[in-house]
Amino acid sequence: MTARTKGLTLVVVLGFVAFLLWSTLASQQVECTVAVEFRGRSGSATASAASEQSATREAQTAACGPITGSMDETIACGNTPPVSRSCRPL
Repeated sequence: MTARTKGLTLVVVLGFVAFLLWSTLASQQVECTVAVEFRGRSGSATASAASEQSATREAQTAACGPITGSMDETIACGNTPPVSRSCRPL
């Protein structure tokens, strides 16, 4: 492989990575932090998404993960209203 081919390959790869990063971050418009309490345990998490509703749902899912022990508990925790929620535009 010549130096020119290596350089061109590197430029293409870096351009692709930059495009993926830009397209991922451009869709994130709202960041929400959610605190939940479930069966005597509490957790909190932050998530970002295109809408406030999506960011809240993702943050609650992330907050419930470490404080639940099964899929049933995870679903029940996700359906529990959060103790607190704060959102901000990005």
